[in-house]
Amino acid sequence: MIRILIADDHSIVRKGVRQILIEGFPGSEIEEVADAEEMIKKVIDKEWDVVLSDLSMPGRSGLDALPQIKQIKPKLPVLIMSIHSEEHYAIRVLKAGASGYLSKDLAPEELVGAIKRVISGKRYITAAVAEKLANIIDNEDNKALHENLSDREFAVFKLLAIGKSLTEIAESMFLSITTVSTYRSRILVKMNMKSNAEITLYSVENNIS
Repeated sequence: MIRILIADDHSIVRKGVRQILIEGFPGSEIEEVADAEEMIKKVIDKEWDVVLSDLSMPGRSGLDALPQIKQIKPKLPVLIMSIHSEEHYAIRVLKAGASGYLSKDLAPEELVGAIKRVISGKRYITAAVAEKLANIIDNEDNKALHENLSDREFAVFKLLAIGKSLTEIAESMFLSITTVSTYRSRILVKMNMKSNAEITLYSVENNIS
């Protein structure tokens, strides 16, 4: 019997994923949580064969929680799912310790196979991600500016790019305004920028969403 934990803040997504899993893994034990903190508690309290986590959830994101999960259960496969482009997130989640990154659009066709792969100890990546990994190795000295940002800095960067204020970002990420301001300062320095307008322009030009 396969034990699967689903973490997603949208109940309709959890139900859809559950249905795919029931059909793909009859008799499996499946539990659901709606945020990262509850996901971590479940990881601590029970044994799982795989965790399916949304990338973006209220408070801590799946990406934020990933290092803690890997510290608690180093061998536990974590498959990150998201509506966001794999071009900008797949490498980040793999570097953070995830066993794979799956676009929710592909979940109906790819989820069962992806789970089988990560449970067997392998990583699940698409051909596009594999190519990007190869390009990174070949061009390590020519990284895009935003790839120099930490995961938390990148999360703040995206919110700044769509015009969110420091107060709004602080509230959505459960951080202090001072902390968010510090992240903004680091982003501007790392990306050699002077204003939020430059961040927005860069985001548009590089199709970061």
